[in-house]
Amino acid sequence: MKVSAELTAFQKTLGHRFTDPRLLRRAVTHASRSGPDREDNQRLEFLGDRVLGLVMAEALLERDRAATEGQLAPRFNALVRKETCADVAREIGLGDVLKLGRSEQLSGGRRKQALLGDAMEAVIAAVYLDAGFDMARALILRLWDSRIDGVEEDAKDAKTSLQEWAQARGLQPPRYVETSRSGPDHAPVFTIEVQLPSGEVAEATAGSKRQAEQAAAKALLEQLTAP
Repeated sequence: MKVSAELTAFQKTLGHRFTDPRLLRRAVTHASRSGPDREDNQRLEFLGDRVLGLVMAEALLERDRAATEGQLAPRFNALVRKETCADVAREIGLGDVLKLGRSEQLSGGRRKQALLGDAMEAVIAAVYLDAGFDMARALILRLWDSRIDGVEEDAKDAKTSLQEWAQARGLQPPRYVETSRSGPDHAPVFTIEVQLPSGEVAEATAGSKRQAEQAAAKALLEQLTAP
């Protein structure tokens, strides 16, 4: 199979030259572009998610032999969540080589978090099927290396901490209210306000509701625990 110039360049960035380039083409093909002669990446995404999970679990156990299950679980979740996969995808320029239907192209599909995260998992599966688990593991550890080292900070869940703070004082759980949404559909910006029954509030803005809620919870925690 002849490989396009953009996919040839992407393989260099990825650090893996495919023996079967059809796997790479399938990994970068969104369902909006699939057809009788072109499979999409949804099945690969399913497999890649499992390969990524195994590698991350193994890496976390290896790097911190004293960690408890309760410490490892949030670190694992931070490393395999869709936002993290999308961030890695952006770093290697995966969005630039995605095969999208016209509607997805016009709606900014190359920058969509969910779409990028899914494609990153599909690429992992493609490497696994092309060259085996050891090669897929080496790729993941190289691309995720700094994130694994810094995962303790990223794994801190402000929403959980704020809920625990409220429960310890006999309060009902915090409420999260979307106060505004702006930007185009393909790149929305959310503003979330977190409210405690005792009257304290804080607000934050981010590119996803989850990120905005976490940022608002962190801001309120800082406000509540300030000297």
